[in-house]
Amino acid sequence: MNANQVINVIAESSSTRTEWALVEGNTMLEHAFTTGMNPFFQSRREISHSIRLELPEAFFKRRWNHVYYYGAGCNSPEKNKIVEASLVAQFKTPVTVMSDLLGAARGLLVHEAGLACILGTGSNSCFYDGATIVKNVRSLGFILGDEGSGAALGRLFLGDVMKDLAPAALRDEFFAKYRVTPDDIMDSVYNNASANRNLRAYSFFLSEHLDNEYVHLLVRNEFKRFFERNISQYDYQRYPVSFVGSVATTFSEVLLEVAAEFGAPVKKIVRNSMPGLVAYHATLADDVPKSRRERERDKLGRTAK
Repeated sequence: MNANQVINVIAESSSTRTEWALVEGNTMLEHAFTTGMNPFFQSRREISHSIRLELPEAFFKRRWNHVYYYGAGCNSPEKNKIVEASLVAQFKTPVTVMSDLLGAARGLLVHEAGLACILGTGSNSCFYDGATIVKNVRSLGFILGDEGSGAALGRLFLGDVMKDLAPAALRDEFFAKYRVTPDDIMDSVYNNASANRNLRAYSFFLSEHLDNEYVHLLVRNEFKRFFERNISQYDYQRYPVSFVGSVATTFSEVLLEVAAEFGAPVKKIVRNSMPGLVAYHATLADDVPKSRRERERDKLGRTAK
């Protein structure tokens, strides 16, 4: 790698998985995945350890121009500072920490206006005007909100399993596959800082049984809740809706059914937003190498001041 190249690190993190890209313009030089990071559930030290121990050595070859990080839980100055300190300590590079929702909007729409939605471990939504988030209906997390998410689907299904409301054959298959007891489930939900991840993991059992009337109705009703409590608060009939996340792609057929029922035009459904984020940052002036004449002009301008 040429030392004069403008090379940035772009990271997009959910509570479950973090995707990393080392990019020059719109060219991806390195690509990797690590576990998810969330300052609501992890300390600065835990985040630092995750980055250093799981990320390939290629990401630490030298100091890069900038690290752009979009992450779950990064929606307040206090939480952002936890992640920023961890990233600066590892990369020794200027860092900008932003929300995963802004990452989703930029990754899905780049510079176009529309509704951007996350349906993964958690859920979120916003109206993006092509530059910034103009409106956001609060997500509220997996206890108070996160409608349509993996955590919400897992919570509903496990509740039905534990109360013997799910079909008996489905309950038996679930316990046989995961080899867990009701006590194990209670412990994984109430005595675990990563309860949302555990609930999301169980939700994918549903994807294997979408032909089951009970399962299809459960997923469909939860997506309807997402539309009723979130999408309906935007001008969704005027602007297209785009989705990113494992739940959105896994249950895309049901999601499209519900969107059609609400009359919401769907622009795209993708698993991750990194390709769009690479395209977005390639358009930024700060990421494009300046010519020698431009650098000299900038220097003269600073001297004149």
